[in-house]
Amino acid sequence: MKILITVKISDEQFKKIQDLGYDVVRISESKVTNSSETDDADILVCYNPFKTLDIEKMKNLKYIMLTSVGFDQLPKEKVLARNIKVTNNRGGYSIPMAEWIVMCILEIYKRAKMFHNQQQEKIWHMDLVSISELYGQRIGFLGTGTIAIEAAKRLQGFGVEIWGNNTNGRDVEYFDKCFSKDEIDEIFKNCDVVVSTMPCTKETEGMFDKDKFSLMKEGSSFINVGRGKNVKEDDLLLYLGKFKGVALDVFEQEPLPKDSLLWDAENVIVTPHNCWVSEKNPIRVEKLMYSNLKKYKEGKELANIVNVERGY
Repeated sequence: MKILITVKISDEQFKKIQDLGYDVVRISESKVTNSSETDDADILVCYNPFKTLDIEKMKNLKYIMLTSVGFDQLPKEKVLARNIKVTNNRGGYSIPMAEWIVMCILEIYKRAKMFHNQQQEKIWHMDLVSISELYGQRIGFLGTGTIAIEAAKRLQGFGVEIWGNNTNGRDVEYFDKCFSKDEIDEIFKNCDVVVSTMPCTKETEGMFDKDKFSLMKEGSSFINVGRGKNVKEDDLLLYLGKFKGVALDVFEQEPLPKDSLLWDAENVIVTPHNCWVSEKNPIRVEKLMYSNLKKYKEGKELANIVNVERGY
């Protein structure tokens, strides 16, 4: 069985995969194209080689392992037409993303951006009015997957109440209360901080609009690490004045255009789709990669199988 790997892996990982009995070919995504070397692969391990690699020409391809969590880059129609199995890296970036969420909540409540600007200008000014405690606040997560779970776990020590929103309102560890998708407005109406970790699907694209932002409490905060296209940024801009703070790592258009008003808004934290980054990510990716390739060889159920049609 042949594997084409287009992402960077260690030599040790390469050898371990070979020892499972696979014929392994490594070609970087910046160089990979269809050829006799690639087109007979049974498995593709990749991030996004699809601009130069046409999977329609890979007649033996049965399984695509993505090292990303999202799969917007996937040629979905071709995958569905051939019933190609797909797994992703769900959970692999959850810890650094959870840390980013906690960081931004604290930055908003402790006015870190203001103090940073004062330091840049060498201004000594005590703020005795707008600094707040996180203790006793209610934090609502839109989505209760691995990112939200890791963030909720870390927020437990701050003495906050944590709400979650998922498909059927099922209970999830680390959440005090969960609501179904039909009850999502309860999160917007009642939480001091609303955090979106949702993927982008037909149902969620553009979901966070003026109707949702109008429900939120005066002085509340909004954070998005899910998908930028879920938020209507023009509507968000209309309601910026009501928020204690907004933190965005993802945007409708990336890179965020230089003329976007979000760059200069005093109560907005902008980061460049960077919250998933960690020096430990390659270790986690390789561990999951090896585990799933071993399971595939042994005919066992794979971890992180995605429903391509559903979108997650």
